[in-house]
Amino acid sequence: MNLLQRSNRKGDKIFFHYDYGRGPGQRPATGIFVYSKPKDAAQRQHNKEAQSLLEIKKSQLTIEQQAIGSAFIPAHKFKANFFDYYEEYVKENTRKGNRHLANSLAQFRRFVKKDFITPVDITENLCKRFRQFLLDKYTGETPLNYYARFKWVIKAATKEGYFQFNPTEDLACKSNPSVRIKANLEIEDYLALLSIPCRNQEVMAAFLFCCYTGLRWVDVNKMVWNDIKGSVLMTRLIQAKTKQPVILTLHEIARGILERQRIKFGELAFGQNKVFRLPTQDGANKVLETWVADAAIDKKITWSCARLSFSILLQDKLVDDATVAALMGHTTTEQVKKIYKRHRPKNQLESINQLPMPERLPYFLASAS
Repeated sequence: MNLLQRSNRKGDKIFFHYDYGRGPGQRPATGIFVYSKPKDAAQRQHNKEAQSLLEIKKSQLTIEQQAIGSAFIPAHKFKANFFDYYEEYVKENTRKGNRHLANSLAQFRRFVKKDFITPVDITENLCKRFRQFLLDKYTGETPLNYYARFKWVIKAATKEGYFQFNPTEDLACKSNPSVRIKANLEIEDYLALLSIPCRNQEVMAAFLFCCYTGLRWVDVNKMVWNDIKGSVLMTRLIQAKTKQPVILTLHEIARGILERQRIKFGELAFGQNKVFRLPTQDGANKVLETWVADAAIDKKITWSCARLSFSILLQDKLVDDATVAALMGHTTTEQVKKIYKRHRPKNQLESINQLPMPERLPYFLASAS
């Protein structure tokens, strides 16, 4: 492996470059330089250490070239701290609008409770305990999604030689169905909320906006004026297949809320300024709880209920699953069929009255009467 030397314009420093050939990009910089004429002990020491580092890099590159085509992976290609590998994987593979991969890393850090972990420490038993950690902490599809991303990282690391055998291979991803069925708002609840004042007007406006758009808390909280194009919302959710943002045509109520915000903020209603100035999510849910109680709605309503209600009311009006899924930023109907659906009948009597009823009572009932 050859290293090229190039002096800077002043001629006081010599920079080193790798030499892979004469084509474009085949002579990248090593990032190492020496002083051409060291003036003091510090510069002489720098040159000595730089030369030592160059010899190490040259040796590493030679070993890499010799290992091509074999099963051997040079030790210097591995990251001693597996968190460094995990972070690099997240950086290179996270898609816009998808937070599961980054969140899986955050949860793994919380589980490990330290800043350094070697690949040797990541055993099947540790992976199994991490899966249980997620199941104990989250409900629904969240533990499954986080653990699935963790498995992506471990699988990639196994292929790169960090593990002889994949420690997660026999550990399937699991969801954690919630015992409590999440409440949803019905049409009469929508109307009740629209007619009752709320002590925090920003929370009221943002929650109703979510009810009429299906946005999540995180989406509406970071929404800026540049996301609005006339009567269309260009959300920051990115469709996995098309790589395009989710585009929502806004309901009249949603457009009215935006107009109210424009009037309220005046000259500040433009560019990267936020559309809604909201408190923390916990704070917003506390305001929401009081507002729902004032509207005489006897249900446990949190911010996530807005998205569920959006989906259910559209399905009640026979909007097809594919359209509902697209409006919610999903590329398939799986989540709509599995999660964002009605889990309890709206009106049991109305439902059973759909069964056949003859004009006259059957003879055996008539005789009984």
